Amino acid sequence: MKKIGLLPKLIIAIIIGILIGAMAPEWVVALLATFNGFFGEFLSFAIPLIIVGFVAPGIGDLGTGAGKLLAVTAGIAYVSQLIAGSFAYFTSMTLFPSFLKAGSLITDAANPEESLVGALFKVEMPPVFGVMTALLIAFTLGLGMAAIKGDTLKKAMHEFQEIIELLVSRIIIPLLPLHIMGIFANMTYAGQVVTILSVFSRVFVIVIALHLITLVLQFTVAGSFGKANPFRLLKNMIPAYLTALGTQSSAATIPVTLEQTKKNGVKDDIADFVIPLCATIHLSGSTITLVACSMAIMMLNGITPSFLEMLPFILMLGITMVAAPGVPGGAVMAALGILESMLGFSQPMLSLMIALYIAQDSFGTATNVTGDAAIAVMVNKINGNELKQ
Repeated sequence: MKKIGLLPKLIIAIIIGILIGAMAPEWVVALLATFNGFFGEFLSFAIPLIIVGFVAPGIGDLGTGAGKLLAVTAGIAYVSQLIAGSFAYFTSMTLFPSFLKAGSLITDAANPEESLVGALFKVEMPPVFGVMTALLIAFTLGLGMAAIKGDTLKKAMHEFQEIIELLVSRIIIPLLPLHIMGIFANMTYAGQVVTILSVFSRVFVIVIALHLITLVLQFTVAGSFGKANPFRLLKNMIPAYLTALGTQSSAATIPVTLEQTKKNGVKDDIADFVIPLCATIHLSGSTITLVACSMAIMMLNGITPSFLEMLPFILMLGITMVAAPGVPGGAVMAALGILESMLGFSQPMLSLMIALYIAQDSFGTATNVTGDAAIAVMVNKINGNELKQ
């Protein structure tokens, strides 16, 4: 009997989660929330190890060109975010005034996370080090291995990579559908998404449309680089997109993104380097969401910022969100400081921003991880490789 693939499992998990949230008693949702809390803590522990385990050997295997490739990847990711943020600004300025009434913002909106069913108990699993520390360690070890051309550390890192791959393939991926089911069950039970979308439905439709248009543009550019059909490349990334819809975490979706990127023909060592790196530095979907939602909130408060006023905010987003943890809502939490300091958001405006962002965070995250694969195709070509058939 043929095994059920990851994509059908994810779809089934989403459907079952919605049904459980709509019909099951609270204690059932609480049990799933308890598992999600446990699994989320484990992911938080594992994500820095995944980054070191994949990125460091990836950089080391690239040899003397690693430093250049790191700069190229980071540069492409940053430019992608700047374009996405600018695209969101001009679209918001064009479309939002036609249906957003100035001064109509409800300023006492509560954080929707409070309406979610809590876990029965929690088990803390603090990571050995944070995401930024993991990136710095990976860069240092990888560039060091590439520079000294030694074998001892490289062999040790490859064995560590094998351990991390087993952790991913034997534990994380098999449990992902159950984790996704719990997330959708809790959101459905709380009525969180439905309530917020009923008020800001047109804003969300525009944001999601911007996500999809951005993905098409990213893969059109990637396809022209790699001399491949962009829609075939994009189709192969659907499992990663759907996984991110449930996990709401670019870093937690790394295993699936990595697998699908390799199916697109990207060389293994390039994929192992680019995907974990871009999971923490390339957040074009989150940038679109943050810019569009902040524009909507400001317009509802009678504020219409110029592009020159928004540009510093967009520039800072590309840097600030690198510190965002690989958890749901991490990008907006990292952006709260610059929303307040650069755009003048009050506390009620910040609370509504969190509510708006978290309600559709999964779509932005899905755009982030899918776009990472487009960057991998471009970096693969820049490094002199052709896509494998």
